Amino acid sequence: MHYKMYEEMMEQPTSLKKTTDAEKSHMKEISEKFREFDKIYMVGCGSSLSTCFSAIDAMKMVSNRNLEVFTGYEFFYHKKLQNENAGVILTSQSGETADTLAAMRRAQEEGIYTVSIVNEAESTMRKESDDAVLTLCGRENAILGTKTYMTQLMSLYQILFRMEDSSIAKNVIGDLKKIPSITEALLNKTKDENKALAKKYADYDIFYAMGSGPNYGLAYKLAMTMFMEGALKHACPLYSGEFRHGLIERVEKNVPVVFLDAGYPGDEFTHKSIEFSNKIGAENIIYRMQDYADINPLLSPFVLVVPLEWFIYYLAHYNGEDPGSTRHIGKVRY
Repeated sequence: MHYKMYEEMMEQPTSLKKTTDAEKSHMKEISEKFREFDKIYMVGCGSSLSTCFSAIDAMKMVSNRNLEVFTGYEFFYHKKLQNENAGVILTSQSGETADTLAAMRRAQEEGIYTVSIVNEAESTMRKESDDAVLTLCGRENAILGTKTYMTQLMSLYQILFRMEDSSIAKNVIGDLKKIPSITEALLNKTKDENKALAKKYADYDIFYAMGSGPNYGLAYKLAMTMFMEGALKHACPLYSGEFRHGLIERVEKNVPVVFLDAGYPGDEFTHKSIEFSNKIGAENIIYRMQDYADINPLLSPFVLVVPLEWFIYYLAHYNGEDPGSTRHIGKVRY
């Protein structure tokens, strides 16, 4: 049986290509403007927040720029915002996220330059922000976000890494061109193995998701919007370095932990955590970037998200759930 999420997953390569073709020069212009700012904020909620987490952690490996990430209302209520020579990039699939809209309007009150990355041409954020990048995915219905996640993350990388002149940053921009074809290949070759993995873990109710650097953002998405919203499983994300400050006391035999590994400096702790979990018989589920693609490891979230999508898709299916549906989202109004 094919759910709506299936179609949207398969549309990811085309969405990436269309958005890049239409917005590449525009994103370069935005990057040139943001290059001059002393302070750059990134704001989002849910999957959109996860793209901000991945982008900032990737940038911190190549840049000393003053970057900060906020969720929507945390930015809105923040007492002290740097408003001189500052810009904010706001991410939202719908362009109507209440938290992020409030943040945008607060930024404009403070005189902070606003750029939105949205998927809806007629959305409030696109109309009201100072500038906007439109991701060309078509309407996305599955709640956990697939094609909009990919194109939003790509847009952030295009804008942020073009601000840097280092060889590493240029290599990242060069390898971004390979992401659509890599995505297409992974959609075909990772389906069956993750379908089998999902069947194995269908009866488990609690999962932990762990990653270092840019993979923490993916771990956050995996736990918050993929496991909890898509598969209706309890889940918790954490940085690899935090394993011994909490999860080490909770992980035990038959507890599944998803490890995301790209060989980052912080993955020293990922590897130590895997070793410890092996010793006590935990259910280690390991996704290593090098098993899927040979590109700059800072692009790991683009690569690892595809097999994870299949895992969540079939995990929901084997529990009789539609991975793109919702039960309560939208019932609590802010």
